[in-house]
Amino acid sequence: MASAPRIVGVDIARGVAILGMFAAHAIPRADEAEILADGRSSVLFATLAGVSLGLMTGAERPTGRPGRGDAIVGIVMRALLLFLLGVGLALSGSRIAIILDYYGVMFLLLVPMLFLPRWINAAIGAVLIVVAPLLASSVGDQESPLAEVAVNYLLIGYYPALVWLPFLIAGLIAARSGLRKPRTQAWLVGGGALASLAGYGAAAWIPGVSAEAHSGSTAEVLGSGGLAIAVVGALLWATSRSRVVRTVLWPVGATGSMALTVYTAQILVLAAVVANFGPGTATPIDYPGWPLLIWLSAGSIVVASVWKSTLGRGPLERVMSRLTTAPGRRSGRRA
Repeated sequence: MASAPRIVGVDIARGVAILGMFAAHAIPRADEAEILADGRSSVLFATLAGVSLGLMTGAERPTGRPGRGDAIVGIVMRALLLFLLGVGLALSGSRIAIILDYYGVMFLLLVPMLFLPRWINAAIGAVLIVVAPLLASSVGDQESPLAEVAVNYLLIGYYPALVWLPFLIAGLIAARSGLRKPRTQAWLVGGGALASLAGYGAAAWIPGVSAEAHSGSTAEVLGSGGLAIAVVGALLWATSRSRVVRTVLWPVGATGSMALTVYTAQILVLAAVVANFGPGTATPIDYPGWPLLIWLSAGSIVVASVWKSTLGRGPLERVMSRLTTAPGRRSGRRA
């Protein structure tokens, strides 16, 4: 079976997320003030991970029972590889909170939900939006190192898997609803906007409620998650109707089509900057800093565009696909 064509809007949204994470990592701010890219870029990235898993397992026509075993094994393998890569990058010295190992945990948690009806997944997501932040706020000291690691990954880390799982669930539901359908795109924009308004509105008007980036509150999950869904819907709508939009944003889509490669390269570059140009070195430079952001962003877009035009899929994406796809199944929908 021939590979289904990539959904351009999804690649562009992923490119926006990657570039937004660059901005969150590199834009200098003397007073540590929050900027739009903080938290929201990684939330968009996580939401698109749910979209990708949905597309990999059949989109609006989920993989039939005979093929589900291979699909699940492939996703579990992908989760483990992401976890190991994330742990390795965390040891690189980049001074960046790495998301990939948390991603691996989220993927494993999403596996039992991959083929459930959309309404059940929506109910699970709604419960987690309320319950997971409450659990996170009630966590105390752990008696064993293993329990401490588990609680960190699930509830209190920088990207706590149970708190963030609703983002992936929302992406999965979107993929199951048919991303190319105008009705789905309209629901994503409208529903996402309403959720975002509810989350950020609650933080603005209710005393003691916070939607600050990475706070892990119900308000933040609704606000940032709703914004992510609305962005995905808007980009799907715009790219499905305008060749000009697709052409102008093609380099961003090229970057998003190899997000794992670009993200990993970014972390390695930042680690090299810290090691060779950090405080105390012979030629220190500002980190974070605007020049670093510009070079990271421009370099990523140019290299990704040239690579995609000449070689197609990104290098780490090729490796991941080969390691996690059973022989004879290296075809089908691509995320």
